Amino acid sequence: MSGYDDRDGKIWMDGQLVEWRDANVHILTHALHYASSVFEGERLYDGKIFLSRKHSERLLKSGEMMDMPIPYTVDEIEAAKQAVVEANGLTNAYVRVVAWRGAGEDMGVSSAKNPVRMAVAAWAWGDYYGDAKMKGAKLDIAKWKRPSPETIPTAAKAAGLYMICTMSKHAAEAKGCSDALFMDYRGYVAEATGANVFFVKDGEVHTPIPDAILNGLTRQTVIGMLKEKGITVHERHIMPEELADFEQCWLTGSAAEVTPVGQIGDYTFEVGALTRDIAESYEKLVRS
Repeated sequence: MSGYDDRDGKIWMDGQLVEWRDANVHILTHALHYASSVFEGERLYDGKIFLSRKHSERLLKSGEMMDMPIPYTVDEIEAAKQAVVEANGLTNAYVRVVAWRGAGEDMGVSSAKNPVRMAVAAWAWGDYYGDAKMKGAKLDIAKWKRPSPETIPTAAKAAGLYMICTMSKHAAEAKGCSDALFMDYRGYVAEATGANVFFVKDGEVHTPIPDAILNGLTRQTVIGMLKEKGITVHERHIMPEELADFEQCWLTGSAAEVTPVGQIGDYTFEVGALTRDIAESYEKLVRS
C-alpha cells in the first residue's frame, strides 16, 4: 500500500475539498513545532459515522481547553465529514478530523496571531489490533506515565498527549506486543496508548476513573451497554497489583472498537463470555 501522503482521493481543508496529494501545510506550521493540535478519530459503518456529533462537539471542546478556538460550528464539521465520505465513495472507513495552529505571524511558543486550520480525511482501515479480536491483544507495561491534569488538560484529545503513546507503542512492538498499558502519575492503572481499559472479576466490571485520562466515547458507550445488561460497573482507581486477580480484560476506542486482551506484562486473561458478548453487542450497535 502507498504511503498516506501518496494516494488518490479528496481531503477537506479549510472549507474546500482538495486533491489528496495537495493537502499540505508549510514547514513553519506552529503545530509541527509545538504540538498545537487537537483531533478526533471516528468510524464510519455502513455509511454512517458512529457518534459523529459527539466527536465534533468534543473536537470543539478540546480546542477550547487548548486555548485554540476552532472557527467552525458542529454543523459545519458534520458537513465537512459527510463531504469527504461522499467524495471518496466510502461506506466503511476511519475518519480523522484535525485542527491546528497554522503558519502565521508567530513562530515562538505563543501562537495567538496564527490562524486555526482544520482538515478532514477518511480511508478504509481494518481492525486496529489485527487478529487480536479473536485471541486477545498482548500488551507491554509502559515505562512512561500519564500526566497529572495540573500539567496539561488531560480531558482534551490533543496531539501533545500522544508523544509518550508513540514512544510506548514502539517499545511494545519491539517486544512483540500490540500495545502498552500506562499507569498514571499516581501509580494507578490508566489506559492503553489509544484506548481505555476494562477488567472483569466475579462477573463484575472494573475500569479506571477518567480523572487523568480521556473519557472515551466508546468507553462511555460500553459502560451504558453493560448497565443495560445488568452488569455492575465499578469506575474506580485500580492498583497495578490487582491485575493478577482479574479474569478478563478488553480495550475500547473508536479505532480499537472492543478488543479483547490476552496478556498485560506477565498477567494473562481469558477471552471470556462477557468480553465476547460486549464485543458482539458493540458491533451490532454501531451498525444499527
